[in-house]
Parts: sequence; C-alpha cells; structure tokens
Amino acid sequence: MLLGSVSWLDIIVFLGFAAIYLLRDIGLLDALICAIQALPFLVLQLPVDIVRERYLTAKKHQLTFTQRTTLFQDLVVRCMRYAFSNIPSRITRVFFTRGVALPFLRFRMFRHGYFKQLARPIWSEVHRAEDGLKGLWIVEDRDKKPDLFIYYSHGGGFAMGSSYFYLEFLITWISILKESGFMNPAIFALEYTLVPEQTYPHQLGEMLVGYNYVLSIAGDPDQIVVSGDSAGGTLTLSLLLSLASQHPNKKPALATLISPWTNLVSELNRNTSTDYLNVEKLHDLARQYAGLHRVYDPLMSPGCCMDTLWWERAMPTKGMHYYYGSEEVFCESIRTMAKRLERIGPVTCHEDESLHAWPFAVLFLGGHKEERAAGLRTVSRDIAQALL
Repeated sequence: MLLGSVSWLDIIVFLGFAAIYLLRDIGLLDALICAIQALPFLVLQLPVDIVRERYLTAKKHQLTFTQRTTLFQDLVVRCMRYAFSNIPSRITRVFFTRGVALPFLRFRMFRHGYFKQLARPIWSEVHRAEDGLKGLWIVEDRDKKPDLFIYYSHGGGFAMGSSYFYLEFLITWISILKESGFMNPAIFALEYTLVPEQTYPHQLGEMLVGYNYVLSIAGDPDQIVVSGDSAGGTLTLSLLLSLASQHPNKKPALATLISPWTNLVSELNRNTSTDYLNVEKLHDLARQYAGLHRVYDPLMSPGCCMDTLWWERAMPTKGMHYYYGSEEVFCESIRTMAKRLERIGPVTCHEDESLHAWPFAVLFLGGHKEERAAGLRTVSRDIAQALL
C-alpha cells in the first residue's frame, strides 16, 4: 500500500485531529499561548525567508536543499524546524499520538479508496499485562508464518513519537518488502515509554522485552532484522550491546539504522543550515532521557562504546546498514561510528544529499510515488540481498 502524496486537505484534517487532542491534553490556554507565540514566525519570518531564498536569490547561490525541493517540502521542513526548536515537547508530542495519527491514517486510506484494507486492517495492537509490552504487529497473512521479522523502534528524541505515527510508513514497507522477494514479511513496532514518564534504562528494558517477543514468534534470530530511526536507532544499537552482554546467542541477522542518534551528547553533532533538528534541543532531550545516569554511558549512548570485543559480540551476523543524510545534524557522528565498526564486521553506509530520517519524511513530503518510496526501496533491497 502506497498512498498518494500528502495534500493540503490532508494537512487541514491532520491539524483538526491535533486540535482536538491539544485542547484535551494541553488545555485551551496553553494551546492559545503556543499559537500566539508562533504567529510572528508563520506570518512574517516564514514567508519572508521563503521569498528571499527561493525567489530573490540567484539559483547558483541558493542552498542545495532549496534547489532540489518543492515549495511544499521547503515550507514543511521550515515549520518542523521551528516546532522542534521552539515548542515544548509536551505540546509537540500530541501531534504524534494514537488519537491523532490513527484517525489521520484511516482518513488517508479512505480518501485513496483502500476500503477493503480499512475493513480488515493488516495491523493489530499488542498489549500484554504480564510484562507491559505494547506495540503494533503488522503482517498481511496472519495464518501463515512470516519469512522475515522486522523489529522497529520509532524516533522522536525519546520525548515524542509513537508507533501509530509510523504506521503508514510501516504498512508501505511491508508491501515493498514483498516486491523485494519476501513472501510474508512482518513488522513489530514497539510502543516504548516516553520521557519524562520514564528515563533510562526503562526504555532499554522495554526494548529487550519486545525483542524476546519477536524472537518467541520467529523462533530463529537469523530471521530477525532490528531497525529504528533517530532515537529509535539509539535504542536499537543499545539493544545490540545489551544482547551481547546477556544473550549473545540471540543476536539478530541484520541491523538497518535510519539516521541513528549514535552519540547522545557530542561535538560531532553539528547544526546545519537545512536540517530541521538542532543540537541544543537534542542535547537537552538527551539529558532528560539520561535522568540520573551519565550521558556517555555506552549502553545509553552507543557511539561512546570503544570496546572492540563488545562490538564484535554485538555485531549482527549479516552486519549493519546505515542510511543518513549529508545535511543532517548526526552525519559526522554516524560516519565516525560506521567507520570504526567497519573493522569489526560488514557495515554498509548509504549517505544521500538529504536531511534527518529522510526515507521516513519523504514518504509524506515526496511529490511522486517513485520519490516517496525510494528510501524504503533501497532499505528493502539491501535486506533482501543480505538475507535471501
């Protein structure tokens, strides 16, 4: 399932769902204050910057991001940059919750005529009282054992995001994996606890519970791919290090990491002129996630792990694949970590001229189907080449 491009109607509907939950969870006063504070950006700064950069600057002097993107993409990225830097996480997290993301996906499926899939969705919610496990299980044929299991953890700086917000991305990934040669791929997306409700190591404990759940269904770790983007990539790398210490015989076949936040606090994390993340806010979120622990703890910040033997035990049997952008905040830290691990096992890097977590973002911002699916096709092709 590859839905059409996000339209202005989609955005209006999404904001409508978000407004309901903002009023419910944040309150009218705080929501109004946030909206009023954003007005100077929306009314003055945004249009002035867009006109100056896109229409008053000679093409040869424009940012490469401006040259290769549409007006719609430019507008959305600038708004994302403002929101990440200026709006408190307790407010922005509302936009990614189940109550907003799930109705929005259903609206998009209805608008594009996926009535059969709406009536019988390929996803189901997992809630286990005995260990608190929560997540989404996604598979087309529930009566047939999957031939591939992807264990996915979402991004969001540990303080935002949900598996529901990633659901369209994950459903699309299922269909592209089938095109790549897998018969019945399955994805389990973990719904881990966000900061400040819990801090490290609670989320790592949830990652281990989720991995054991996937392994109990798969039966063979060689059929499991662990994956995640941004903070989810951090948790995925932390999981690998934890498995190496406790259960080295359980390590998965492959790790596919999309713009992983390898070093939570580091001089290698550098602001760029185009990325929608900024280092100052990221490092603040990192310290919130760390709680009472040191932000350089290798299990929490895997890029800080310099123990070669530990990484040898943690390296998946088929290696690691990194997907990231040359214009993103984490570019240098990802390059550094990948280069170090190349001496230990098979590591492949895919560096594009793009921003943070672009394979996910472009699914919604891309102008045509080929552009929107390009990142997922690359990831799926690499998984197929490694495992089939």
